[in-house]
Amino acid sequence: MLPGYAGKLLFVDLTNNSIVEENLSEELARNFIGGYGIGAKILYDMMPPGADPLGPENIIGFTTGPCTGTKAFFGSRYTLVHKSPVTGGWNDANSGGFFGPELKKAGYDAVFVRGRAPKPVYLYIHDGKAEIRDASHLWGKDTKETWAELQAELQLPGLRVAAIGPAGEKMSLLACPINDGHRAPGRGGGGAVMGSKNLKAVAVYGTGKISVADPDKIREINRQIAANIKNNPGAQAFSTMGTGSSTAASALSGDSPVKNWSGVGITDIGAENAEKLSAASLDKYKVRKYSCFNCPLGCGAIYRDVKGRWPLEETERPEYETSSAFGSLLLNTDADVVLKCNDLCNRYGLDTISTGGTVAWAMECYNRGILTRAELDGIDLTWGNGEAIVALTQKIADQEGCGAILAHGSAYAAEKYGKGKEYLQTASGIELPMHDPRLAPGFARTYQYDPTPGRHVKGSLGLMQAFGAIPDKYNYSNTGPMDVRATAAQEVENCAGLCTFISMCGIMDIKEQFLTAVTGRTFTQEDTYRTGLRILNMRHAFNLREGLRPADFTISPRVVGKPPLADGPLKGVEIDTRQLAINFFTHAGWDMETGKPSLESLQQLGGLEKVIADLYTV
Repeated sequence: MLPGYAGKLLFVDLTNNSIVEENLSEELARNFIGGYGIGAKILYDMMPPGADPLGPENIIGFTTGPCTGTKAFFGSRYTLVHKSPVTGGWNDANSGGFFGPELKKAGYDAVFVRGRAPKPVYLYIHDGKAEIRDASHLWGKDTKETWAELQAELQLPGLRVAAIGPAGEKMSLLACPINDGHRAPGRGGGGAVMGSKNLKAVAVYGTGKISVADPDKIREINRQIAANIKNNPGAQAFSTMGTGSSTAASALSGDSPVKNWSGVGITDIGAENAEKLSAASLDKYKVRKYSCFNCPLGCGAIYRDVKGRWPLEETERPEYETSSAFGSLLLNTDADVVLKCNDLCNRYGLDTISTGGTVAWAMECYNRGILTRAELDGIDLTWGNGEAIVALTQKIADQEGCGAILAHGSAYAAEKYGKGKEYLQTASGIELPMHDPRLAPGFARTYQYDPTPGRHVKGSLGLMQAFGAIPDKYNYSNTGPMDVRATAAQEVENCAGLCTFISMCGIMDIKEQFLTAVTGRTFTQEDTYRTGLRILNMRHAFNLREGLRPADFTISPRVVGKPPLADGPLKGVEIDTRQLAINFFTHAGWDMETGKPSLESLQQLGGLEKVIADLYTV
């Protein structure tokens, strides 16, 4: 068995009711590490080009990395992979919690599901065995009810479940599975893909252990991480208040989008109102912290007896992205609104970023007289109207009335209504994350041109610019080398199963150290570069085979400063997205017009023989 891996891949066909197990090859692990690296390779090899994202030929995979489920700190992540019904191309979405580690303990590094069951089913995986079971009794239940019922049914309190709620059952394009009650691989419509397959849930339980090559080295690295975090005030604040520790500051600095990306936090919201959405203000409801598997930070929290117009007996602290999507993006500063919408999304299985972005689009259309009150079922969707925000979010969750249209996202709604397209804030049809490229321009290239559009968790100059590591951030003359290298590094970190917050540990080569200690293969920074580029090219090749070219990857003009804001910290900023893309493509060895990687670049990376054959067959 390969150190760091369970050593098995599971392939499930719901049409044929078949389950096949295969050994994970050393070559696949070495070339693509895990996570969406292995996922991209498998889907490229097994899926026919042009597969309907909501048809039986689409494959959805639950994939882990070598660090997932080991004693390596921050090794909690798994990735959902599939063709996206939102963008029509490659999709990967990342989640923490305990589901990924439990899947490996149950005996599998990844599970791939294709086909469509004739009735609702769930997949039960336990200690090297897998069963397709009837889920008719679970259909219609929310994600938390499903988790609790399966734990009781199987008499396994430690059972971990990734389940869709009613939104996924009805194939909302905003839908996603939820694991651990509130952790979500949220982006790109994975919940709709599960719903299209009648797959209610994947339930996992395992007692196995994942062997590693050098446990002593892992303990040594963990001790250093713990010491560094203890002496880092920023990390301690994050540990106490989570991602929401920056919500108020981000709304004022220009990091958080305001008023559907048209506003300015300082003037439209103000410091006093922004603070109402911060974790420091909301944590009066906190009863305990929540940590993902083997995490030394513990950035989550459980709230209890939440007061307000929508009392909640117990709920989870919203993440920064959620607080911004239902806060500054809508000019809302009522905390009870954010908490209620977060709880609705967790229970129904909805991506909070895209749901908030869809509400923001509808809100601007309403305030500009493009959508009428009658078209919104009588909801007075004026800016910041908390009761209206909750009412519309509930309609989206239930797909009732106007919610039946809005449940498929803002781009779908603009097409269906036949108006309002000029107020979409999307990348290739998916609502944008809550980090403004006008503050960190590298995000513009990532949002628009990454093979998985509209993501803030991909590597780029944007992350470095957001933390002030690149002072001359509006100089677009030579961004390619650093942008490509940062992207490759993040590919490896994500596919290793490591949380991106490992960056707070203060160890520059932490992923290389962990991968070496876990797998026993010496992993250098040059290995990171080459492996990361191989994975990036694999995702990119999937899109090329689907007929997507660089010109097909779009981003809304407003978010890149066209026209520029007239006031605030981002006043006058206009991003040269074309030059950023040219710089990146040139250094990656990709043609800017066709997207085609050069034969030389693919050959140098190795492991991409099928891609070469597909692109360069004479």
